[in-house]
Amino acid sequence: METQELHRGRLIDHIQLVVRDLAASRRFYTAVFDALNVPMGGTAEDYFWADELFVSTADSVAAQGHLTGRHHLAFQAQDRATVDAFYRAALAHGGTDNGAPGERGAYHPGYYAAFVLDPDGNNIEAVFHGDAQRSAASVKITF
Repeated sequence: METQELHRGRLIDHIQLVVRDLAASRRFYTAVFDALNVPMGGTAEDYFWADELFVSTADSVAAQGHLTGRHHLAFQAQDRATVDAFYRAALAHGGTDNGAPGERGAYHPGYYAAFVLDPDGNNIEAVFHGDAQRSAASVKITF
């Protein structure tokens, strides 16, 4: 068996989106993940995944024949420029504007985010929380 590596340390272990048009979603998320510097984890005919996000067709075994409803996912960005790059990449690859990059002071000081709708209408956000010190980039799990 091949060694696998996961990075954890937040509330969500993983989430699955079941989409109508996998090719459109793959183009959208590949561009978004490139902008966020997140590598694609794997891909097959009926799914792809990166980090904790698994995206599949309704025909995949894991989907059990049902599309997921509308979700809001927020991806962490390393800085404001990355939020801006996420927004441009998303719009250029099938996303729809749902809130241009900017500071959202109502959330907390320094909260800089952009919002787009993916090809299935999910509200996808990239957020930079401002200057902060992390104790570690993530928890690394190898098995």
